Amino acid sequence: METHATGDDLTAGQSAAGPQETDLGMQVRDAVWRLVRRFRTERPEGELGDVALDVLIHLHKRGPQTLTALSERGGVSPASMSQTVNRLTSAGYAVRSRAPDDRRRVLFSATEEGDRLGCTTQAQRNAWLDAQLDALDAEDRAVIARAAALFAAIADS
Repeated sequence: METHATGDDLTAGQSAAGPQETDLGMQVRDAVWRLVRRFRTERPEGELGDVALDVLIHLHKRGPQTLTALSERGGVSPASMSQTVNRLTSAGYAVRSRAPDDRRRVLFSATEEGDRLGCTTQAQRNAWLDAQLDALDAEDRAVIARAAALFAAIADS
């Protein structure tokens, strides 16, 4: 879909040729972060925050994980992740166990209740996003599909 800017459509930092690259980067960052924040608001009622729910979803999808792996994936310090998994284990959503291949390593796994909550959270978030996408016309969905492919390529670069 091609659009053309008119003089009235232009904002500071844009020219008739289109937004400057720095403006495009800012627009993408802003839109992606807003989408992520909005996506994360779709969750079951309860006391668990975004990080804890994301850990449960990850454990549900990937199985047992070390504290180091969880903290690296979450982009937080091991001390911060330790607080999160302590909250999850205290609430009965996760358990600690020794790694079968190296008894010195501790693995965290979701309990049946944790799996259920992780699965419910993921389903609720996916349903919200699917409903938003379904409300768009076919042309807009095609644009988003192309943008998603480009974002994936950028992320993988």
